[in-house]
Amino acid sequence: MSRVPDSTCSSLLLGLRTNSAQAWHRLLDLYSPLVYSWCRRSGIGPEDAADILQEVFQAVFANIDGFRHETRDDTFRGWLRVITRNKISDFFRRRLGEADVTGGSDAYRRFLELTEHEEESTIESSPIDGVLQKALNLIRAEFRAPTWKAFWLTVVKERPTNEVANELGTTPAAVRQAKSRILRRLRQELGDME
Repeated sequence: MSRVPDSTCSSLLLGLRTNSAQAWHRLLDLYSPLVYSWCRRSGIGPEDAADILQEVFQAVFANIDGFRHETRDDTFRGWLRVITRNKISDFFRRRLGEADVTGGSDAYRRFLELTEHEEESTIESSPIDGVLQKALNLIRAEFRAPTWKAFWLTVVKERPTNEVANELGTTPAAVRQAKSRILRRLRQELGDME
């Protein structure tokens, strides 16, 4: 089966597989807030969520060669979510045996209920927005200021193309091209986040 192109930037995955420090820093910068938020929404306290975050990225480090992106459904974010869900389950299983833990079986049941509805949840947008913001910050330096402004005004501020073109003293086609270039680059960076 042929490989599906450009989901979670191919160069990032290659860097992770070759143990590039820069790639690992980029991965942690982009995805740590998302993993942490998944842990917190599962009813886990901040200190324990930080510990689980470390466990998740240790598992990613140990198993990155096992990640396969052969179909459109094989996303890095989905793979990371499965690892996180497993580490959260491990956490609750360990806690079930401890007598003085708050929550116990009730907390574990809440976690199971959350994981059933996680992808469709409207609260998902907040951590995703954080990941998108970080990705935008990473790629911003790759574009000239007028290109970025055209993108920002049309995509983020949702202003009409003609209005933005008039404001920037350019053509609507140039605004659409700026928008397209940046969206394409964003898809390369985080293609599986769509």
